[in-house]
Amino acid sequence: MPESDPFLPGFALHDIDAGDVRIRVSLGGSGPPLLLMHGHPQTHATWGRIAPRLAERHSVVAMDLRGYGDSEKPPGGERHAAYSKRAMAADAVAVMRSLGHERFAVVGHDRGGRVAHRLALDHAGAVERLAVFDIAPTATMYALTDKAFATRYFWWFFLIQPAPLPEKLIAADPEFFLRTHIDGQSKTPGATPPELFAEYLRCYTSEGAIHAICEDYRAAAGIDLEHDADDADKRIEAPLLALWGARGTVGQIYDVLETWREKARDVSGRALDCGHTLQEERPEEVLAELRAFLG
Repeated sequence: MPESDPFLPGFALHDIDAGDVRIRVSLGGSGPPLLLMHGHPQTHATWGRIAPRLAERHSVVAMDLRGYGDSEKPPGGERHAAYSKRAMAADAVAVMRSLGHERFAVVGHDRGGRVAHRLALDHAGAVERLAVFDIAPTATMYALTDKAFATRYFWWFFLIQPAPLPEKLIAADPEFFLRTHIDGQSKTPGATPPELFAEYLRCYTSEGAIHAICEDYRAAAGIDLEHDADDADKRIEAPLLALWGARGTVGQIYDVLETWREKARDVSGRALDCGHTLQEERPEEVLAELRAFLG
């Protein structure tokens, strides 16, 4: 019997073979398929306040990205390619196909949004609609890096340092690092309750997790930028919804809609009065936006 998900009421946990990696997913609901992908330093548990409501209308698949949560954490390999967004997007397609979903809507927060961006380029026929939360495109953010961005998003430059420097420094006090990271990005006190933080810490300190997360960021600063450059003239064909926190770094530094209009043909969206983790800070508003967008 599948295990009930303690963070997504009414959902059940499953492990799915995505080819070269085992992916943990939480499944619930019925209707048109919808894939949810979390960011760093979260897991699929971040969707706990909205996934059960979305499951009233959709077959919801909330997955742990490779390297995160209870998904497998393979070696990064040459050029950190195992953690490229291309590899993670292929995981998502394999997971959805194994569940019988050839075409589906996608919602991605933070790193999950970057995987969703690559998914919409590499597997355009699979993506019906795409929503990204609190990100501008990766290549855009690196190209426009300045002191303000580097200061606020220091981990983009810390985690990419050669192993084992960031791994060892984080491992010295992972709870402090995780708490500082989450509290610094959220602008809504109490949005991440103690039991949810404890789950994130459990996963963050699991074997291989910190190294895998660093590999994710190393890939983003290298091979992912190469893939983005190769596809500089391609545009996302699916309708794209961009939501972001007005009080967060992305919302204060970038014209978010304009950055996505450079990458996609049909873009809409707006800011919410919160920080980085919209689904935890403003779940009702996020739910309303997604219901209107997904139909």
